[in-house]
Amino acid sequence: MLSFVIGTGRCGSTLVHEVLARHPEVGFVSNLDDRYAHCPGWIRRNSGALYRRVPPRLTEKGRMRYAPSEAYSALAREVSPLLVDPFRDLLASDVTPWLAKRMRTFFESRAEAEGAPLYLHKFTGWPRTGFLREIFPETRFVHIVRDGRAVANSLVQMPWWRGHLGLEGWSFGPLPEHYGREWDAEGRSLVHLAGLAWNLMIDAYEAAREALPEDAWLEVRYEDIVADPRKHLEVILEFLGLPWTPGFERGFARYSFSAGRADAFRRDLTSAQVALLDRSLGEHLRRLGYEV
Repeated sequence: MLSFVIGTGRCGSTLVHEVLARHPEVGFVSNLDDRYAHCPGWIRRNSGALYRRVPPRLTEKGRMRYAPSEAYSALAREVSPLLVDPFRDLLASDVTPWLAKRMRTFFESRAEAEGAPLYLHKFTGWPRTGFLREIFPETRFVHIVRDGRAVANSLVQMPWWRGHLGLEGWSFGPLPEHYGREWDAEGRSLVHLAGLAWNLMIDAYEAAREALPEDAWLEVRYEDIVADPRKHLEVILEFLGLPWTPGFERGFARYSFSAGRADAFRRDLTSAQVALLDRSLGEHLRRLGYEV
């Protein structure tokens, strides 16, 4: 079975994907497979097994490491750049027979080589669920959502964030008219633009969810995961059809979960910037259960 972890980016989806990849029944695309066009076949066949066996220090973020990957480089060269950074969400109507064949070849060949019961991939940014479900009709999605103020704060600190170039330079296309008017009225703040990116993504995720069967979508808040990781990872595993095994318990024990940066945006941003994000993101935040 093929399933996806999805989220806006800077939402905690990497942590969730990497914890799930510790499960002995999960396969995935590794960062070595992503980086090297001629990645040795034995690595592709053993992505999960290698990840679960190498010392923890060789899988930690912030250094050269071995880990699951969103595989955008591999997808761009083996499928199409269209999948990597589209200016809008990808829908079922964007699927062509040529693209569908390349997507199936990319994922099914790797899943077959690894032989894991569940092949799990992660996408961030636009949901892409309409596109993916058209090609893989039985696939399921775990949506990781995070407080949009925390996401906006994190985005403006990332070296790859292109919002400082304005609408002509970022990768999300033109702002819808109502968001454009709002951005102009509030003085075109770059922090605000990062918040509007989150609004755009959440709009797309809500539309994507409505288009799918209820049993194909699970939404979990990042803040709830770090507050009670065992409870919420059990829910995710059950949704994906996986048991909590002794092997997964060992992998789970490698991680420490901290809610310490949940409110970091209040320290990293000015009170005026936080108030602006409260006004702009408030409707979505309240609906998702966040206090404004």
